[in-house]
Amino acid sequence: MKQYNPDGVAAPISTYSHAIEVPPGARWLTVSGQVGIDVNGELAADAGAQSEIIWRNIARILEDAGMGVDDIVKMTAYLVDPDDLAAYGAARTRALGDHRPASTLVYVSGLVKPDMKVEVEVQAARVD
Repeated sequence: MKQYNPDGVAAPISTYSHAIEVPPGARWLTVSGQVGIDVNGELAADAGAQSEIIWRNIARILEDAGMGVDDIVKMTAYLVDPDDLAAYGAARTRALGDHRPASTLVYVSGLVKPDMKVEVEVQAARVD
């Protein structure tokens, strides 16, 4: 995958790329929005713990599809409270390391259940 962060455009303000090019013939995977529910069906108490579960679940889904987090080309995160950005960002950084997919983060008034603080969806692509 090729990243685009051209001169003449302000540098990304966080850990993402402005654009990612996927080569022809790549296999695509779209992952539904993941929330902070663990394997036992329990919702974690706060945004940081929810974010850790989200990224762990995304990694497992990608692995099941024969992919990894380095195959993520686009992600969208939804946060309910701007005060949770640091906790979410820390979990994201631990999960992605130096990988910089295209990214959007949106603050929303709520998610499907009132105690949910974060939701993340991703698209991944891999040339086998």
